[in-house]
Amino acid sequence: MEKTPELKANILVEALPYIQEYYGKVIVVKYGGNAMINEELKNAVIQDIVLLNLVGIKVVLVHGGGPEISDLLKKIGKESKFVKGLRYTDKQTMDIVQMVLCGKVNKNLVTMLEAAGGQGIGLGGMDGGLFRAVKMVEEDGTEYGYVGDIREVNPKPVLDMLEKGYIPVVSSVAQGMDDDTTYNINADTAAEKLAVALKAKKLILLTDVPGLMRDPKDETTTIHRIRVSEVPALQKEGIISGGMIPKVSCCVEAVRQGVERANIQDGRVMHSILIELLSDDGVGSMFY
Repeated sequence: MEKTPELKANILVEALPYIQEYYGKVIVVKYGGNAMINEELKNAVIQDIVLLNLVGIKVVLVHGGGPEISDLLKKIGKESKFVKGLRYTDKQTMDIVQMVLCGKVNKNLVTMLEAAGGQGIGLGGMDGGLFRAVKMVEEDGTEYGYVGDIREVNPKPVLDMLEKGYIPVVSSVAQGMDDDTTYNINADTAAEKLAVALKAKKLILLTDVPGLMRDPKDETTTIHRIRVSEVPALQKEGIISGGMIPKVSCCVEAVRQGVERANIQDGRVMHSILIELLSDDGVGSMFY
């Protein structure tokens, strides 16, 4: 269907109250998964972020880079090892994580933002003491090597860049507090902690599923609005399980710590960030 000038105008008018609501506010977007591999989706995410920035919404992009890390490990003949869904990170893997996240992935995203007319600036989690962490060890003694648990966030480097009109692109690594080392950080967790420290209005976790579904095999069962108080019951029912548990925990924690709303949404949907923020439709599962 060809869009008439009237339809195009209506789309912009529909966006107006949302632009007014988010103007001058901070939005943190966690970017990873398939949306980072597919070039068309990648361009759509970048365009969304530049557009939001140009209408006065302060966007911070926090990224992982799992597929790229796995690719490079494969090239050097090293197998990726996962423990309870988290990448086990030995010393050699940590060197590669830092090289890929703070180097290749971060700088590629900054370059794409520039090409789309935005001003991106790359920040590693170690820059300006942004993220400081200790080694992550579970209560049952499970450990993941050089994987960290963030204990301190210094939002100043990010706030300074936002103030100057830049779009900060933040890699999910942290400086060690308990050891002279760098730690690998789960990107969802890094985004959540940063959103809280920045007093963000919204946290968006882009993932490879439509949101939280009552039946994981049926996209029509996506739960679109979830009160944080409803989460324990959904866990009890087994609706929140597997890889969804840490994502939901990040959203719940963000909302409890003052972020107005947190979303888990499908990064495979073209322009899903704009649909969620600037239209009446919205996408994914929103925690409030």
